[in-house]
Amino acid sequence: METVRLDRDTYQTTAPNGVSVLSEAVTSVRSVAVGIWVRSASAHEPRPKMGVSHLLEHMVFKGTERRTAQEIALALESRGGSLDAYTSRDATAFQARVLDTDLPVAVDVLTDLVRCPVLRETDLQLERNVILEEINTVEDTPDDQVFDLSAQALWPEHPYGFQILGTRETVSALSTDDLRHLHGRAYHAGNCIIAAAGQLDHQELLQLLDRQGWFDRDNGGRTPAMPTVPAAVRGGEQGQPKDTAQSHIVFATDTVPYADQRKYALQVLANNFGGGMSSRLFQRIREALGLAYAIYAFTSFYHRVGVAGVYVGTQPKTARQATEAIREEYARLARDGLRGTELADAKRQTQGQLMLSLESPTARMYRLASCSVFSEPYQSLDEMQAAIAALTEDEIAAVAAEYFDPERQTVVWLGPTTHT
Repeated sequence: METVRLDRDTYQTTAPNGVSVLSEAVTSVRSVAVGIWVRSASAHEPRPKMGVSHLLEHMVFKGTERRTAQEIALALESRGGSLDAYTSRDATAFQARVLDTDLPVAVDVLTDLVRCPVLRETDLQLERNVILEEINTVEDTPDDQVFDLSAQALWPEHPYGFQILGTRETVSALSTDDLRHLHGRAYHAGNCIIAAAGQLDHQELLQLLDRQGWFDRDNGGRTPAMPTVPAAVRGGEQGQPKDTAQSHIVFATDTVPYADQRKYALQVLANNFGGGMSSRLFQRIREALGLAYAIYAFTSFYHRVGVAGVYVGTQPKTARQATEAIREEYARLARDGLRGTELADAKRQTQGQLMLSLESPTARMYRLASCSVFSEPYQSLDEMQAAIAALTEDEIAAVAAEYFDPERQTVVWLGPTTHT
């Protein structure tokens, strides 16, 4: 196996079977966060199987060859730890947070979940209902649902635009054969990343994983491939009527993938645009015009592409005024960029957020895993801070002109019939 030192207390080991292990020692804590990322999720699903990755993530908790569902729940919680999982667009993750002395137990439980689920038909019937209730929850939460509609508007024919949870129709049609097929293709060592941060030693972590068979010869199937991402739909407006008190509106456009260094410029611009109470949108839309309680800018970065945009919730009668004002702010930022003190403040805000976001071992674990999930070379915190500090007015202006052009934004609204 090849082990490289990425930073003072950070190491990465790549085994011949393809599994990648990353760890960062944080000696100031008595806990460890450890997780397994499977490089397969909603972006790898064909439309008829929409939601299968998320359903499989749920189903592994229903029992393994060695543990019942209750034993899985108790294994770490009885020691004060926690166990969780999530499905994103690019990866499915299973993670634990435990005392440092319980790291062997956490590795054993996570390995059991990922490698040895039983996937019973009787459990599927029950868990399918749980997923359907989760879909109902999203539909009862319009400020969540509108983001699903926005993704669909950007990529109507690509899995990046599909719903991670699936639909009632696709989830209801999924079978245990579908789950076993996905598990056999995706949940093998060569398609996994293991990351940990906290009070740990990298070599001891490798020994724990070796005892669990993570470095054995990989006999997994063909890893699911993501379809080529087409150009996103840019410009225009789509709406879905719904009986709500507010109109929920999202402006969005495609941007750069996670590994593209222009993401730092996009984050700086988004902070200035709608990243807090001092931002342009908050001051204009909420403070000066009183048109919204919630308004903010956002960025998301995936393996092949990214998204940047704005969310606002406003009364239907003020939706037109709010969207016109937002378009004006888009145009001003695209035209002028950021200069002088305004740029310096936005850089400091982004740097401060980055520093604060890495205060916990769990956050540091996520950062390590993300490097491998999104095929980005590792950067130390100092290197990331320096990349933000080095952004020039011209670089910011170029990114602002390209990605904050109001004509580029696809606008999606959810709520009472309105015209924006």
